[in-house]
Amino acid sequence: MGVRQGILVKPAVIEGRAVKGHRGIVLYDFLLCRGGAESVTLEMVRGLPNADLCFGFRDKAHFPGSALDGLRYFDLGIRVRFPGARTLSGQRVYRKKTAFMHGYDWAIFSGYLAPEAIYNHPVGLNIYYCHTVPRFAYDLYGDYLARLARWQRPFFGVLVAHVRRRYAQAILRMDRIIANSENVQRRLRDHLGVRSEVIYPPCELASYRWLGQGDYYLSTARLEPPKRVDLIVEAFRQMPDKRLLVCSGGSEMSRLLRLAAGADNISFTGWVSNARLVELMGRAIATLYIPQDEDFGISPVESMAAGKPVIGVAEGGILETVVDRQTGILVTEEPTAKDIMRAVMNLTIDRAAAMRRACEERAQQFTRERFLDQMRRVISR
Repeated sequence: MGVRQGILVKPAVIEGRAVKGHRGIVLYDFLLCRGGAESVTLEMVRGLPNADLCFGFRDKAHFPGSALDGLRYFDLGIRVRFPGARTLSGQRVYRKKTAFMHGYDWAIFSGYLAPEAIYNHPVGLNIYYCHTVPRFAYDLYGDYLARLARWQRPFFGVLVAHVRRRYAQAILRMDRIIANSENVQRRLRDHLGVRSEVIYPPCELASYRWLGQGDYYLSTARLEPPKRVDLIVEAFRQMPDKRLLVCSGGSEMSRLLRLAAGADNISFTGWVSNARLVELMGRAIATLYIPQDEDFGISPVESMAAGKPVIGVAEGGILETVVDRQTGILVTEEPTAKDIMRAVMNLTIDRAAAMRRACEERAQQFTRERFLDQMRRVISR
């Protein structure tokens, strides 16, 4: 059995060069948007020795064929888009359609669906790289439940119980468990009772660079409720002399557009190309990133790599990246729009520029080379 480079490979009909020798495979739930987990997944496939890729499906708008050039990959063909049904389908597909894994010496699983494939890799090294536990099933369960209609809640409870059971069973079969931050390490310990080691995810530092200072602050967080971009928008509504650029997309786009209606100082670009993102970040005054208990957060590291300080929140993984008053300003947990306003007022153009060198030096702690070297050591051991 084998795979071919740069093509969609159907597990049921596999062609080409045989998988033999010291080979590995990296599995991740879905290539759905250009987030941190997706970026780390592709870094592992490209940077680790003889690594192939497996995913449930990909959004071709964000991951066209060119994004996978030179890679050998399996697309399991999950086409269900409704979140609950997609979870159940994903668990089933990863368990039933990954028999091809027996040809690999090592496997790295990520996400909360892909670990189901461990049952098809009983011989060889199995590593779990945890970006986060499925938060809808653990620490954010109450938040997700509150957003559902009353009639939906019993079904959600059944789904969560099922996910917790299957997820825990798969994780406990792993040979090594790696967390992407101390924050996620605590979640693994508290919710699943497992020990793990921390290897911080990488940032492609060479792509991000200082390009000067424009007249705007930048938000790059996905437009989803836990990212709390609505607080940022509300803060800038009350600061008409400060310009905000929201450079992302997500399910909250329509609501946030309504919230920003009439505020000429707030602009939404939607998702942009990587090149455009690098340019916008390189010319911003600073970036804002205040998600709820973020797992790690690649965006603040990218910002610092561009020499741009971060207005962040003093909780979660951001405490492991942004140094308060040196590479940004951290607002209190459970921030309000007024907290963000005060931080923006304090982080003037001149103060932001003065933090440039500290930001660039801090970002060097999260290089691609350091990450891949640590992962190679795990595999070699």
